[in-house]
Amino acid sequence: MTTREAILLLRSELDTCYDSREIEGMTRVIFEDVLLWQPVDIVIRENEQLPEFFGNRLTNIIERLKQNEPLQYILGKARFHGHSFAVTPATLIPRPETEQLVDMIIDENPSSDLEVLDIGTGSGCIAISLARALKFAQVTATDISPDALTVAQQNATALKTRVKFLEQDILTCRTPSEAWDIIVSNPPYITEKEKAAMERNVLDYEPASALFVPDDDPMLFYRPIAAYAIRALKNGGRLYLEINCAMAQQVSDTLKWSGLSNIQVHNDFNGNNRFVSATKIID
Repeated sequence: MTTREAILLLRSELDTCYDSREIEGMTRVIFEDVLLWQPVDIVIRENEQLPEFFGNRLTNIIERLKQNEPLQYILGKARFHGHSFAVTPATLIPRPETEQLVDMIIDENPSSDLEVLDIGTGSGCIAISLARALKFAQVTATDISPDALTVAQQNATALKTRVKFLEQDILTCRTPSEAWDIIVSNPPYITEKEKAAMERNVLDYEPASALFVPDDDPMLFYRPIAAYAIRALKNGGRLYLEINCAMAQQVSDTLKWSGLSNIQVHNDFNGNNRFVSATKIID
């Protein structure tokens, strides 16, 4: 099998499941993961005969992609904030929008030695990225899932980053007093009724507990996070949340009722309300 034949195979096998841009993107990722090729290699080595193991691996990947399994789970990793993170079905696949949240926190917090908490860390992508980018930050990350925490610790070790990981449920955890300069969370925020509009690769493979909230209680996680933040943030500390774009006002009201100030809604690169930030201010 040549490079060109491999590309044609991917296109012909996947064209009923994915659009052409998705197939092109997956092709680049597969060649990089299996052969360590860059996109330019695919072009200049178009007629090169590929090793036999690549054909076997490609066949397996194609069959799993046809079952709507996310490529990131098939390969066992995803790119986030310039680094490769291990992911498993115990963790959500990091999204590009969440990279914006990390960038916002970095840009707005230039101080050193900040105490940072990431609630619901999953793969650890937010906590680890902040620990790498903020100056001498002390980062702690929590999750209710021990399997997710195992993946997060593996990522921190692989990226030579120090993060303290704790198994903890935000719905029941004890609140420390004035412990954190920054609290960040990307909690479950998709309502059950929104499932009908979602892709099968998300519904069938990503952990539902990290995605969905009841239709009658979309603030299930934002209320305890806000209550936690007003007590646990230091004076002047900031809370950063990723949100359902349809719930910006509800989240903002929840933060206001908790006693937080300077509440701001921020758009993602698609122009959707995607993040809310707030500050604890005690006169």
